[in-house]
Amino acid sequence: MVKTAINQFALAAAVASALGLAASPAFAAEDGKEKCYGVAKAGENDCANAAGTHNCSGSSTANYDGQDWKYAAKGTCEKMGGKLEAFKGMGKPAKSS
Repeated sequence: MVKTAINQFALAAAVASALGLAASPAFAAEDGKEKCYGVAKAGENDCANAAGTHNCSGSSTANYDGQDWKYAAKGTCEKMGGKLEAFKGMGKPAKSS
């Protein structure tokens, strides 16, 4: 009986944690931000990359990798030279005027 209650609690905690992680990107979108691929410099990405080769912010190893992203203000990604979806290859950041 006690073992069943502990297992149910562990399952509930895991589900709650997963739901919390799944909701995180929605909060960023509510804050007026979007993922912008191909604009992060090495070591300046915001989270895991699309390729799954790393899962932490600051772990990118190449400038402007199309698999790495960082948050940008909504509507500014493409102006910066980035894309809203991951892509193969390297991005070409917009030149400053």
